[in-house]
Amino acid sequence: MLFEQIVFFFAAAGALAGALGVVVLKNPFYAVLALIVHLLSLATLFLLLQAQFLAAAQVIVYAGAVMVLYVFVVAYIGGSDEPVRPASGAASQLGPIFAVALLIEIAIAVIGSGLQALDTRGAKLGAAFGDPGQIGELLLQKFLLLVASVGAVVLARRRRGLEYADAEEREAGGEGSA
Repeated sequence: MLFEQIVFFFAAAGALAGALGVVVLKNPFYAVLALIVHLLSLATLFLLLQAQFLAAAQVIVYAGAVMVLYVFVVAYIGGSDEPVRPASGAASQLGPIFAVALLIEIAIAVIGSGLQALDTRGAKLGAAFGDPGQIGELLLQKFLLLVASVGAVVLARRRRGLEYADAEEREAGGEGSA
């Protein structure tokens, strides 16, 4: 139980740090590496939820294949020569203030909760939680209406000719910059 808690806090910190690194880092190569850390941390959290299939899919598809593609694209187009951290500016002055404020807020929330939930086991999970059959059942039964709605919007957009309006906007934008 204690091991799971420690792994959870490290994985959660890795997920937050990776997501923050993707947004904050200017160098695309470092941003891709931060995204890989984020995705691997999410896979660890999936394992703690006993969703082994989702964790494996996360690592194989996203952290594996997609991230290799991103790394090749960044290597091909080249990264920026900007430093990892800006030397001056509002971000370098206000960043530590916001970090301390966030730390105080989290400390108040943790102390206020009394850490009562740490001794509990959490929600009861079925034996089939996270396996491919249950995921397929959710996608085909519960979320099929959502998928059909998105598909209908995409098809309606094509039939109305809105893709031509998008092309005209791109051409108009291209003429002004030339």
